[in-house]
Formats: sequence, C-alpha cells, structure tokens
Amino acid sequence: MTTVHEPERAAHAHQHTKAIADQLARTAGHVSSIKRMVEDGRACTDVLIQLAAVRSAIDRASKLVLEDHLESCVRGAASNGGADEEWERLKKALDSFVR
Repeated sequence: MTTVHEPERAAHAHQHTKAIADQLARTAGHVSSIKRMVEDGRACTDVLIQLAAVRSAIDRASKLVLEDHLESCVRGAASNGGADEEWERLKKALDSFVR
C-alpha cells in the first residue's frame, strides 16, 4: 500500500505570493507559445531565443521564492529557535535546484 503525503504548507504569510503566481502564469503561457512555434516549424534559432526568455522568467520566479523563504521562513525559524533545521532544509532545496 502506498502512502500519500500531503505537501507541506507554509505556516506563515509570504510577501511575494501574487508576484510569483503571476510570473509563473506568464511563463506557462510563454511555454505554450513556444510549443506552437515548434509545431509550426519555426526556426530553431527563434525557438532557442524564446526558451532562453523562459529560463530567465523561471529564474526571476525562483529569486522571489528564495527571497520569500529567507524573509519569512528562515527569519521566523531563527526567532523560534529552529534556524539550524530550516538552514538544512534550505541547503537540501538548493542542492536540488542548483544541479
């Protein structure tokens, strides 16, 4: 029997939630446009330029998530005595993110 784990939810508010969600929505639309470009046989160079733009957009969203994490999660953990545990979680997440 497989156990399904609920995703962990933040116990506190994040300042950039709307900006992150908006950025990801724009990025999803951009990816759909790129898919159509590929299906329509557009030039590889045009597709690569658009893929680079999507990568940049994801980097912007990632930066906002990291800012939120540092401002909310790490700062909150430090004030509650859980800084070491939160630091380890951040390092693990960064190891997955930066490969």
